[in-house]
Amino acid sequence: MASPIKTSSSNAHNLRVLATSNEVNDILAMISPRWKMQILCSISSGVNQFSRLKEVFPSLSDQVLGKRLSELVHEGLLLKEHIADTVPQQTVYIHTEKAAGLLEILQQLHLWGRKKWEQKG
Repeated sequence: MASPIKTSSSNAHNLRVLATSNEVNDILAMISPRWKMQILCSISSGVNQFSRLKEVFPSLSDQVLGKRLSELVHEGLLLKEHIADTVPQQTVYIHTEKAAGLLEILQQLHLWGRKKWEQKG
């Protein structure tokens, strides 16, 4: 697990400069943590329970998966719903309208990247 960055370090200074230089950097920082967009894409394709996500990403720790799911819920990209009358109680995650817009942009970015990086010269 990563240690917090010291506020007086050059890394902290660089992060502050990036954050104030262009608003897109804030958004990129929010969506860029490892596994975050992979989890969101998997949920949008129907892999919507913790245990099923663990099957898809076996090297992902429970702690990181839980943290990323919590972040996505907090940011309004996922809804966490409990399935009634299940023992043990089951939880499913559903992407929101806000997430659908982001997923469209990610798909466009993916297609652009494939097209532009596969071109020679």
